[in-house]
Amino acid sequence: QVHLVESGGGLVQAGGSLRLSCTSSVSRNVMAWFRQAPEKEREFVGAISKSGSSYYADSVKGRFAISRDNAKNTVYLQMNSLKPEDTAAYYCAAEEYCSDYECYEPEDFESWGQGTQVTVSS
Repeated sequence: QVHLVESGGGLVQAGGSLRLSCTSSVSRNVMAWFRQAPEKEREFVGAISKSGSSYYADSVKGRFAISRDNAKNTVYLQMNSLKPEDTAAYYCAAEEYCSDYECYEPEDFESWGQGTQVTVSS
């Protein structure tokens, strides 16, 4: 069983930055971030493969950046220029059997973290 533990959420003003971290108990090829606002569906934020290929949702391109440390089985989400509409619970996900750029739906990922709340005030 794969355990994912996120950290780094919090309250920030619009225009500010936060960095989320997620550590997996087991190495996985693709690690991703999703978010879910109240009464909305879980949506893809971005993902990165073990080779370093990353891809993002259009809503965060140019503002968010994903990186990973394969030696630590850890993925990071650097969030800049945050907007109130970025407010959500952010979830880390991992999947071994994804090729680069192929996985971006929740059902594509087998393992999930417990989530960390990000709140952006206006």
